Amino acid sequence: MNSNPATTTPTSGAGATEVAPASSPTFSPLYQQIKALITQGLESGEWKPGEIIPSEVELAARYKVSQGTVRKAIDELAADNLLVRRQGKGTFVATHNEDRVQFRFLRLLPDDGDVHPHVSRLLECKRLRAPAEIARQLDLKPADPVVLIKRLLQFDGETTVFDEIWLPGAVFRGLTAERLAEYKGPLYAMFETEFGTRMIRATEKVRAIAADPSVAELLNVAEGFPLLSVERVSYTYGDRPVEVRRGWYVTTGYYYQNDLS
Repeated sequence: MNSNPATTTPTSGAGATEVAPASSPTFSPLYQQIKALITQGLESGEWKPGEIIPSEVELAARYKVSQGTVRKAIDELAADNLLVRRQGKGTFVATHNEDRVQFRFLRLLPDDGDVHPHVSRLLECKRLRAPAEIARQLDLKPADPVVLIKRLLQFDGETTVFDEIWLPGAVFRGLTAERLAEYKGPLYAMFETEFGTRMIRATEKVRAIAADPSVAELLNVAEGFPLLSVERVSYTYGDRPVEVRRGWYVTTGYYYQNDLS
């Protein structure tokens, strides 16, 4: 007879004792729990984009864990592009105003390998009721308000990208063509600083298409010209979808780069 309760086989029926499995599906390593707590601080705005966060020693004291545990959590947040380590200065909240972060989301690169500055030309910004497919992608109710932005991107004076951007109206209250025209930085930086919405990650569908007449006219190409179509859904904290973007790209002299890791 085995008297060790840890190895007792559970039995069914009245009076049976259930033994919890050794690894519960809700268990997560301690550093992952600290990562979640730091992420909560980022999401709540305790530490804003561009600001320095407390040191590893301070965070370890705050959460009552070892400095090594905090370091591992911060390493993952830096790998996720939520935090940025700066040698000799500390760890900062990542911001879309940084070139390194901007080019995570703009993947069109010239064949010569140099990063060329681009100019954004706003075509339209209006509020309307969400079409069914956009509502589904943004996790909205049918006919909820959305903001639609249409713009062109020009590289070296050549019109290269046509973007159609859909945003949830409740999140982007007050976003107008006038505000877009006045803002001089990247679009995602504006969403971050003026609307408190940071794009954390995105999923994309990429396919080759032929330019239809309306898109061909905007991009100054012939009808039927080969284009790259990129459909993106961008997410903020908590995996909440906050942008649907449909882009049409002229890839003459350019390529679309996607880094896999």
